[in-house]
Amino acid sequence: MAELAEIREFFKGDRYATEATGIIIEKAEKGHSEVSLIPDERHLNAVGALMGAVYCTMADFAFAVAENCDLSSDTVTVTQSTQMNFLRAYKGGKISCRADIVKDGRNICLYEVKAYGENGDLLAMAVTNGCKTKKR
Repeated sequence: MAELAEIREFFKGDRYATEATGIIIEKAEKGHSEVSLIPDERHLNAVGALMGAVYCTMADFAFAVAENCDLSSDTVTVTQSTQMNFLRAYKGGKISCRADIVKDGRNICLYEVKAYGENGDLLAMAVTNGCKTKKR
């Protein structure tokens, strides 16, 4: 298994998540990951609330890291579908997002991804279905 520094370097290629949004990989192992973000004004919508797309991007990135952190694998898993539920308003501070595998099949997988506020409140939850394919 790759070291965290190698995984972070590889996922720098996901420029939207890492550069545009600013998400940081905190933990990465097959079937589990944790990413974080400290939102700023670029993450807010027109009424000053956190844009829902921030949670969607964090959840999708956490899923991708957990499922694809084995850099030596000859397969890659992409998101097939995601169901996102927004549960509580963001109140400020760091957001942590954790992805955990529920089912790992031969061709598909299922993850539960949860976003937490700095105080531990559950802010959003996603269920993501992934499709495995050979690397090109």
